[in-house]
Amino acid sequence: MLRAILSRSSESNDGLSALVDQLVRTHRAEYASPDIPLLRKAYRIGEQMHRGQMRKSGEPYITHPLAVTQILAELGMDTTTLAASLLHDTVEDTSYTLEQLRADFGTEVAWMVDGVTKLDKVSFGEVAEAETTRKLIVAAGRDIRVMVIKLADRVHNMQTLGFKSRPSQVRIAKATQDVLIPLADRLGLYVLKRELEDLVLGIIEPELYQEIEKFLASGGDRIARVEAARRRLAPQLREVRVTAEIVDRPRHHYSVYRERNAGRPSGRHDPLRLVLLVEGSDTDCYAALGAVHNTWQPIPGRFKDFIASPKFNMYQSLHTTVFGPDHEPMDVMVRTRHMNRIAELGIIAQLSPSGQRAHRGPEKLLWLTRLLDWQRETNDSAKFLESLRCDLADEQILVFTSQGKQVLMPLAATPVDLAYSVDTRIGDRLIGAYVNGRLVPLSRGLADGDLVEIITAEGGDYPGPSQEWLLTAKTPQAQLQISQWFAGHRDDRMPEKALGERITAGRAALKLALHQRDRGLSTDEPLMRLGRDLGYRDVDALCLAVSDGKIDAGQLADRLIDMVDRVPLSSGTPRAWQAEASEA
Repeated sequence: MLRAILSRSSESNDGLSALVDQLVRTHRAEYASPDIPLLRKAYRIGEQMHRGQMRKSGEPYITHPLAVTQILAELGMDTTTLAASLLHDTVEDTSYTLEQLRADFGTEVAWMVDGVTKLDKVSFGEVAEAETTRKLIVAAGRDIRVMVIKLADRVHNMQTLGFKSRPSQVRIAKATQDVLIPLADRLGLYVLKRELEDLVLGIIEPELYQEIEKFLASGGDRIARVEAARRRLAPQLREVRVTAEIVDRPRHHYSVYRERNAGRPSGRHDPLRLVLLVEGSDTDCYAALGAVHNTWQPIPGRFKDFIASPKFNMYQSLHTTVFGPDHEPMDVMVRTRHMNRIAELGIIAQLSPSGQRAHRGPEKLLWLTRLLDWQRETNDSAKFLESLRCDLADEQILVFTSQGKQVLMPLAATPVDLAYSVDTRIGDRLIGAYVNGRLVPLSRGLADGDLVEIITAEGGDYPGPSQEWLLTAKTPQAQLQISQWFAGHRDDRMPEKALGERITAGRAALKLALHQRDRGLSTDEPLMRLGRDLGYRDVDALCLAVSDGKIDAGQLADRLIDMVDRVPLSSGTPRAWQAEASEA
């Protein structure tokens, strides 16, 4: 589906008109209530603003927003999202301002365009990439469609990456692999995840990609083998009165690559993998599974029930592996058609007709909530991006608290990580934990499905976290909260901090307080002015007072914001002060 989009682009006006007409037809076919005038208006303005700009391929730049929007239309996204997609590069690459866009298309479209707009490297320097990623996650927390646009945008950019230099190709591919592919997985958007995985593999390991291409093409008798499996299974399904479509699901390139890395031997061709799309209820899926096991011998240890225990990204299905035709291993997945739509489209299948997320069922994105909480408490951009990559790279597990709450954690997270993910105060008061009814060390790694009871100290006097927790905690959130506790509690367990460390801690506390208010410092000039007003000789003295608890960082941030917002900008205002007034 996605690869075919490239072949439709053309430099001529007739070619562009054909692309727009194709987009309109797709949107009408895939979305129940399309607003075609809005879609055409977004295209007209996007084409006008990008007119004269060319891609490295030599095509008019507007072909890129059109291709991205075609991907989204084929996914069934709403008109508002498509309009934002057509305009997603205008604010970044043309003279079209966010204010003009808001006036022309409203707040909703403007918000999505702003969410996917990269921050200026000239203004932000080395932290531009990290802060752009942070901005994307914050925007997705308000409207998940921002993330869907970004993923579709990266798919098309990866498809046309061949026109860039080899170093640029590798850099973009690795950034996609580190952040965007895991985010697609978290959203359950497997149709985009698979495409990105194959594109990245083709860039990073081109020779291996070609080898896998030949391997997948070697199964010339695959159609006959699938048909033979259908004929064997169909009578068993009729016997249990289950109607199901039996669909072949060949592995994609990265899937083969992953299995080879896991040490699984590959035969002369790609083993069969079937999906049973059941017309009925969850109960019918289990009946169909019984029919599969009555037809072929199941391989022990290869059954997984994701219907009773869905994955964190809403995925539901029954998985089994059997000795299929010619006694070769064959994977079989059993799911309803609704489950299959979620398996392919993830969060998109949970969107209401207006494009907003539906507030029901298993669609609560616990991992996104955790990221949003964590980014508000992390003021170091580089550390944020590094920890985000680490967090996304880890395999996820789902654990349960004694109150029945489900919590998504990285693999091998400890009870300490769980306590801090539930509430900072619970983490600070943690003194023990029961896992599946047994008292365990707080350094023990948790496993998928564990039931954890957190034991906390009661009353006003409690010991607080141990410094050893910093060595065993898995999540950046827990590590940050533990460090902040020690930064604010100097007692007989901790030596007096050096003067420089206290100043640094005070500055960090102020930066964090500003960041929690969606503000930031570009220069120290406003801070110097406020410090003098408060009777401090310089910024260091003011930061020292914050570190020593003489001034509350939050109150200081509020006074700084109030002071900056009240200062009118004039032509004589220094450039650094103007930047600060717009940011702080």
